[in-house]
Amino acid sequence: MRHGHGRTAHNMSSSSLRKKSDLTLVSKVRCGLLRSLLTNLQEIFLGTKLFVLFPAVPLAIAAHYFKFGRAWVFALSLLGLTPLAERVSFLTEQIAYYTGPTVGGLLNATCGNATELIIAIFALYGGKIEVVKCSLVGSILSNLLLVLGTSLLCGGLANLRKEQSFDRKQADVNSGLLMLGALCHMLPLMFRHAISSGELTVTTVSTLELSRACSIVMLLAYIAYLFFQLKTHRQLFESQEQEDDDNDDVTSEDEPVIGLPSALAWLLGMTIVIAVLSEYVVGTIEAASESWGISVSFISIILLPIVGNAAEHAGAIIFAFKNKLDITLGVSLGSATQVSMFVVPLSVIVAWIMGIQMDLDFKLLETGSLLLAILVTAFTLQDGTSHYLKGFVLLLCYIVIGACFFVLKTPPNQTNDINLGVLTTKSVAAFRPC
Repeated sequence: MRHGHGRTAHNMSSSSLRKKSDLTLVSKVRCGLLRSLLTNLQEIFLGTKLFVLFPAVPLAIAAHYFKFGRAWVFALSLLGLTPLAERVSFLTEQIAYYTGPTVGGLLNATCGNATELIIAIFALYGGKIEVVKCSLVGSILSNLLLVLGTSLLCGGLANLRKEQSFDRKQADVNSGLLMLGALCHMLPLMFRHAISSGELTVTTVSTLELSRACSIVMLLAYIAYLFFQLKTHRQLFESQEQEDDDNDDVTSEDEPVIGLPSALAWLLGMTIVIAVLSEYVVGTIEAASESWGISVSFISIILLPIVGNAAEHAGAIIFAFKNKLDITLGVSLGSATQVSMFVVPLSVIVAWIMGIQMDLDFKLLETGSLLLAILVTAFTLQDGTSHYLKGFVLLLCYIVIGACFFVLKTPPNQTNDINLGVLTTKSVAAFRPC
């Protein structure tokens, strides 16, 4: 049984990069099983404008097995993740045709940031806690400043003679949740500084326990947010499509193009491939850093989020051009909220299960950048209107933060100590009460 489904901003954003598949040749195949297989292959691999990046997937695997340069493995894996992330969004939308909007919305909320979550899990397994923290902070920053800033800038320039407006209700909900996430990041940081200054005699274990408690609170808030989004106030988050279709390339599908079993099988397969490439990315990030002369923190905060979510980001900008800012805000703020309130606390809980001491103390520079980005975004969206200067300011904020992490060079021994949770004798002495 097929259900109607409300298309969320994420679905609409991803659909802007899809294209209609020409099934003329496939329809001439007489064997039904072979025709169905070829149809699925064509819809999966040729149904996106990013199909030119699919060769990066086998090239990355080949580069890994034939011992090419590790920097090449990193670059190819990162490129290969881009179309795979878009295809996961496509497959969750196909499944939603059969399961209904609620289950489809839950699946989209879970799989919407599958790439970040899988990379985080592999980085945790490898003991690279700083990579996890930096990549998650970078994902939030890129959504709030880069994606939203570029969208408002381009949309404002393309609609100079029109007043761009949007519904503030959705933005207010996401801004409140992001501020709650920022508070949960600041508390462990303030704990650490209070300890180092001698104001408190709390141990690092207490800071870790505080982080885990805050993570549980954040997950509860995210569950309430899903109930609010999918049940009680769904109308605030339904993407508003214009009645008059602009003659563009955006595909608008009223029927699924592949069956439910096929969609589930492809979703599982895509997730496995994403896991393989994520393992390559995590394993070669230091080699890429040394080869390119760029710090690991810059790669984690800037490059990983930009490339990993390029498809979704491009869709948000396309809809800003068409003066559909509600969809643009749904993508940028929605993704930032998912990472902040779901992926970050879930990473802390997963690390807890794995016996790894990961807390919510993302250090002063990262936490300060995150808090200021949330505040600047909230002030930018407070009046419900937009123009190109607002987007330009957000974009400049992102450039300044990116420049800061570009010049930041973390000593390798310091990073390793943090990753492994090792406290030197000097560090232990600093935590002793006077």
